[in-house]
Amino acid sequence: MTKVEKDLINSADSNTPFKVLQTDNTEDSLFLRKKSIDIDNVKDIASDKDLQLFIDRLKLTMKLEEGVGIAAPQVGLGRNIFLFLRIDKPDYPVQVAINPRITNQSTETICFERDGCLSVPNISGTTKRHAWVEVEYYDEKGILTKERLMGTSREGDFTGVIFQHEYDHLQGILFIDRLCQQPAE
Repeated sequence: MTKVEKDLINSADSNTPFKVLQTDNTEDSLFLRKKSIDIDNVKDIASDKDLQLFIDRLKLTMKLEEGVGIAAPQVGLGRNIFLFLRIDKPDYPVQVAINPRITNQSTETICFERDGCLSVPNISGTTKRHAWVEVEYYDEKGILTKERLMGTSREGDFTGVIFQHEYDHLQGILFIDRLCQQPAE
């Protein structure tokens, strides 16, 4: 990571959340539209103190903001890492995804209702998403995971939708770019 990235991470301790960038701020909005880059040296993830502090602060930020996911670009770090809530698992654990990839996806798409974003204030909408995605990513211990994530509805499991939403952030894409219909104010 660069010195600027390390300075952002180490600007506070693990008990301090990050500021979430907002699309109604021009500078923030421009940053959110940039494509992120991979985390280097994935074999050293578990021992990288800066990365572990970043993950701790990102978890705190997601919790305090009451989100089901959050991506590094949303707090000003242009790296391929995000957190997502595992609605498909007991107790809904938070999963860390480092250098994630979508390796396959369904041809079937769905319109997911009430999609929203911590970085897009006061707007929600129905977004076009794949019914399932096959993904791979490293966790915070540096373990590579490959799995299929499902979920099409808020009434049940929508883990796959959360992953797609957060993955889009790494590509500079916001949920408002995937609307099936106009957003609700």
